[in-house]
Amino acid sequence: MSEYYTMKIAGLERNLEKFPVNEHLDIAAFIIFGDVELTVAGCAELLKKAPEFDIILTPEAKSIPMAYEMSRQSGKPYVVARKGVKVYMRNPIEVTVTSITTKKEQHLYLGETEVKLMKGKRVLILDDVVSTGESLAAVRELVKKAGAVEAASCFFLAEGEAAERQDVIFLEKLPLFFK
Repeated sequence: MSEYYTMKIAGLERNLEKFPVNEHLDIAAFIIFGDVELTVAGCAELLKKAPEFDIILTPEAKSIPMAYEMSRQSGKPYVVARKGVKVYMRNPIEVTVTSITTKKEQHLYLGETEVKLMKGKRVLILDDVVSTGESLAAVRELVKKAGAVEAASCFFLAEGEAAERQDVIFLEKLPLFFK
């Protein structure tokens, strides 16, 4: 039998299913895929909080719909940090990351084309949830390697202690569930 955590995000109520991370901790899974209503509303709210920026950068994959919608609403382009090198990516730059929802080490890549788009620009980092900050640190490293500057880091949710951070913008706090 599934357990859920109910919360409001951008004025919309959502039931997030809980899943075990380990024997001591559960998380409430925030899956934005397919939730167009929340994507549109949440991006509008984040844009109200965001400073001036030139381009959006998001890691693959859950936050891609958010990046698209924020790009659509703001008129600014977006770039996706890919989890694998594609044949069309010349001279990729790479960072490594391990996050709370990832069982193994992952890599994020930007190709030469994306780096050229970002170089010298104010980059808005965008993701669905910030938790341990490992993924954020990796994306921040990509911004630096691309020769860009971070305008801000925006999230729909800040999980656990991440809600106390002063270096991120988010809409709502998401608790961790300790057993």
